[in-house]
Amino acid sequence: MKHAVLWIGVLLLSVKAHAGPMINVGVVYDYLEADRSSFLKRVFNGGTSTAFVKVDVLEILYNADGTSQEVALPSLADAQGNTTGRDGLMASPARLIVPAGGRQGTRLLYRGERDKERYFRVRFIPVVPQKEDDFAVTEQERADYKNNLAAGVNVMAGYGTVFFVRPKQTRFDTQVDETASEYRLHNAGNSVVVLDEFRDCAIARASDCAPTTKHHILPGRRLTFEKKPDRQYSFQMIEGQQKQSMTVKVNG
Repeated sequence: MKHAVLWIGVLLLSVKAHAGPMINVGVVYDYLEADRSSFLKRVFNGGTSTAFVKVDVLEILYNADGTSQEVALPSLADAQGNTTGRDGLMASPARLIVPAGGRQGTRLLYRGERDKERYFRVRFIPVVPQKEDDFAVTEQERADYKNNLAAGVNVMAGYGTVFFVRPKQTRFDTQVDETASEYRLHNAGNSVVVLDEFRDCAIARASDCAPTTKHHILPGRRLTFEKKPDRQYSFQMIEGQQKQSMTVKVNG
């Protein structure tokens, strides 16, 4: 399948076994709609000890060839040239203390222009607290935490999510171009279009399906899939708050 999509991977910091903090951030794609400037993201801890979580934000820049790079956020400046903060997405707070079996939230705040869509990688990274990390714990509490982790084999797994900030004047325009052998969707709008629950199944055998996938079509990009005989393709096309169920059936 040839397509222009946005991929996201889970960042595994350690894959050892069974005790310690175990965070969960829910879905790995989040979207800031045009009429909002902040978003509450919750972090759950299903582990056996407190999770100290750092929240880091980088901007994702996409090149014309589909490759991308993650860069630090530029600074915002006032009329006198003084730095007033970061241009883009910020997490407040950027340090979370999540008790075992509990949850905490960080608010993702956007500052800057919204004339075009922007993309950010938000990383939730469990750490052993250090003095320079700005966690509100004492030296004794840091030492006790390290000792407790040292007594067992621990899981310290973090997650990298993708955050989409839609432009202020969001416009959707998804164009379909279909031939006998291909089905193409072109995003002629200015905000990401999501194809959710994409299924590729045999018409005669409903159980004969490829793994269900999710695709993001960025503005100016297209997704193309081959129409194979005796297969049925179904998906939810999501344009902001609007969802449309679509099915493409190819008889042999």
